[in-house]
Amino acid sequence: AELQKMAAAAAEAAAEQEKRLPEREPESGGDSDDEGDSDSSGDGEDEEKENEAEIQRLEEQLSINAFDYNCHLDLIKLLRQEGELVKLRRARQKMSELFPLTEEIWLDWLKDEIKMASENSEREKVYELFERAVKDYICPEIWLEYAQYSIGGIGQEGGIEKVRSIFERALTAVGLHVTKGTALWEAYREFENAILETAQPAPGSVPSPEQQQMLCSQLDKIHTLFRRQLGIPLLDMEASYAEYEEWSEEPIPETTIKNYKRALQQLEKCKPYEEALLGAETPKLAEYQAYIDFEMKAGDPARIQLIYERALAENCLVPDLWARYNQYLDRQLKVKELVLSAHDRAVRNCPWTVGLWIRYLLAMERHRVDHSSISEMFEKALNAGFIQATDYVEIWQAYLDYLRRRVDFTQDSSKELEELRSAFARAVEYLKQEVEERFSESGDPSCTIMQNWARVEARLCNNMQKARELWDNIMTKGNAKYANMWLEYYNLERAHGDTQHCRKALHRAVQCTSDYPEHVCEVLLTLERIEGTLEDWDAAVQKTENRLARVNEQRAKAAEKEAALAKQEEEKAEQRKLARAEKKASKKAKKTRSGDKRKADDDDEGEWGQEEEQPSKRHRGEGDTVLPEEDMEVETGLFGRSAPEKPGGPTPPKEKASSSRKDIPKVLHDSSKDKVTVFVSNLSYSMAEPEEKLRELFGSCGEVAEIRPVFSNRGTFRGYCYVQFREEGSALQALSLDRTALEGRPMFVSPCVDKNKNPDFKVFRYSTTLEKHKLFISGLPFSCTKEELEDVCKAHGNVKDIRLVTNRAGKPKGLAYVEYENEAQASQAVLKMDGLTVKDHVIKVMISNPPLRRPPEAGRGSPFPAPRQLYGARGKGRTQLSMMPRALQRQNNPVAKAENGMVQNSPAASSEPPEEPKKMSNADFAKMLLKK
Repeated sequence: AELQKMAAAAAEAAAEQEKRLPEREPESGGDSDDEGDSDSSGDGEDEEKENEAEIQRLEEQLSINAFDYNCHLDLIKLLRQEGELVKLRRARQKMSELFPLTEEIWLDWLKDEIKMASENSEREKVYELFERAVKDYICPEIWLEYAQYSIGGIGQEGGIEKVRSIFERALTAVGLHVTKGTALWEAYREFENAILETAQPAPGSVPSPEQQQMLCSQLDKIHTLFRRQLGIPLLDMEASYAEYEEWSEEPIPETTIKNYKRALQQLEKCKPYEEALLGAETPKLAEYQAYIDFEMKAGDPARIQLIYERALAENCLVPDLWARYNQYLDRQLKVKELVLSAHDRAVRNCPWTVGLWIRYLLAMERHRVDHSSISEMFEKALNAGFIQATDYVEIWQAYLDYLRRRVDFTQDSSKELEELRSAFARAVEYLKQEVEERFSESGDPSCTIMQNWARVEARLCNNMQKARELWDNIMTKGNAKYANMWLEYYNLERAHGDTQHCRKALHRAVQCTSDYPEHVCEVLLTLERIEGTLEDWDAAVQKTENRLARVNEQRAKAAEKEAALAKQEEEKAEQRKLARAEKKASKKAKKTRSGDKRKADDDDEGEWGQEEEQPSKRHRGEGDTVLPEEDMEVETGLFGRSAPEKPGGPTPPKEKASSSRKDIPKVLHDSSKDKVTVFVSNLSYSMAEPEEKLRELFGSCGEVAEIRPVFSNRGTFRGYCYVQFREEGSALQALSLDRTALEGRPMFVSPCVDKNKNPDFKVFRYSTTLEKHKLFISGLPFSCTKEELEDVCKAHGNVKDIRLVTNRAGKPKGLAYVEYENEAQASQAVLKMDGLTVKDHVIKVMISNPPLRRPPEAGRGSPFPAPRQLYGARGKGRTQLSMMPRALQRQNNPVAKAENGMVQNSPAASSEPPEEPKKMSNADFAKMLLKK
């Protein structure tokens, strides 16, 4: 009785201490004459109005989209700030129905409810809230709060036993937590020590036998708690052992010491994994997976469950982790409450993953959950918002399998059988209506659900008539042209039908099949060879021969048509080439005529610049070095070369710059210094003094040894250069300046690599394969900034990176790549953002999966690469016109022309090498063009 009174007094004091929520600050005002008070009052009223308007806006937004997670959080924060307790409770309730709540949200909610709970009936509601909280995730802090709150109710009937029950459940759930379990053990011991203190007799009095028995029982409880704790690997075990030695009046038993030492050894094995978790960044998935593998090898089910729960608390949106955990529970523990709770949390966290829903339905069936609950769960799955049409086919098939297993097919008719048939019909209609409307496809082109329905009717219900009707429906959905569909139907008829219907099915198959008619014909002939009469055999032979003859004729026509189309395309391509050649030739002829007129008075200048001024050029493959990503000009030193200065008249500034570079000797690229050199491209052609600007920019990366900008023959800057450093580390650091804006253009910085020696080298730094955690967004307005797009995307998950795609001039193309932390967030963002309107533009959102790039094809029979590689990334410039007539160019590549079907019997196509073209002067060259 004394113990109950003390406990009741303690509970009353605790309840009085945590009775209400913190009251809102009283508004300033009244009759005060202080000017500052009136100003603060006005500011408070304005802020309150703004908050009320924001609350109303958030509520309206949630009425439109109830699954907006961040909107729920903002609303709860504002309502808590304003002290709107009724609305706050309602908002939290709605959010908890849709999502599992995090540890922080639950603790805030619980503390608010604890402060408002003053009566026993309200305490029961808080207990119910705690029970919901501990089911979402296994959190040591929530369990500790639950146990401490229950201590305030020990004055009620059975209060002490209830506290002990909660502590025991908490130890079962998180008592093995290596880093946080110690706090629960200590709280439990302190509670038992407090009871021991109240059971002590008054000083100087002799305890009664009942009191002595109670003291011994309480001491045993504390001894047991110490021994249990010391047998578990927890941090600060040494301190707990020392505390036990100091507290206990008896020596510690040998078994306890052995268990303690064994736990210490196990703790040493766990420490590397715990340290890895402490040092890793969120979400720590790889570290948790390593820890899980370690515990799986050890084989302790309780520890395996705990480490899975710890991993899921930080990676709750990873479907694969949920799937592995649920598989372990289904196959190893097989505890109904534990298994079903884990499956339920999995589908609440990752509702878009159809595999988790299927496993949940199977687990419910496995643990004999009633039919109405399973059907209700299936309806929830249909409304989960899967991201593929095939997901709906899978969930329907799983549910139909469950319904089929409920039917007793020994009876001619039953309620379960009618429900199964009704579900099959509903599934077919659902895929046709709902799924096709959303995805523009049913997800089941081969009608697998209808096939399974036909098998059930034929094999289990002996209803071949219904099976034939279903197969007839399947064939009308575009499947009649496939041989495998007809053979599937034939096998069903063969097993459960009769020969007449088998023959009929094969005759229809011979008539309709277009992919493998030979195979169907062979099956028909085999049937007639075994079971048919002579008349049946003759009819089958005649039918198959006629069909195969038509098929061969159709194939021949199709091949001829394809060849004709290919020939037409080749002819059109050749015509386009000829037209371009004639156009270029006419332009060259005009330029040549004007040049001849200017030099008609000087006979000695007829072959001007043939030897002296003709620029030296090399084809790819003839030299040691190839300029990355540009055409094949040789570097011309720091200032390049220029055309000869024209006599007479003042020299314009541009020509002065050119003439100043005239006498600079060519500097060939030294490939031995590639490791300390970077290649810089996409620079502005109009950049003045590129060497000075680039030296200043790259000087931050290290000491620059030399900068070699590349100029054209006219002395104009070509937009790219080489930057050579003293040290290799400086060159590596310079790569970080890639795509830095310089004079309004993104500057490209890449390693200096000889592509002749490294043909597979690629500078492109982004993945070109499927990335499930990354989105591709198109249709964006050109004015959309990275920050604006991030505001749109971060509502659906944690955005790691956003890349706006630009052209070479740095202008946006309306495309972007958005990278999320994991594929779950990316999938959710696709569902919510596809078709969204951004600045009056409807955007398209999909998982990033770039199309495969076709490798450039080199010219056949030619030692030179394809034209695109020959002229660089920008193509062939205006000043790079080929001065070789097309007729002569064709002679250099006779094999390619023969392969393309343009010259079949050309003498140039022989094995003898072609004759060397005669060297011509510029005058001969011009006369030939005019004659052409």
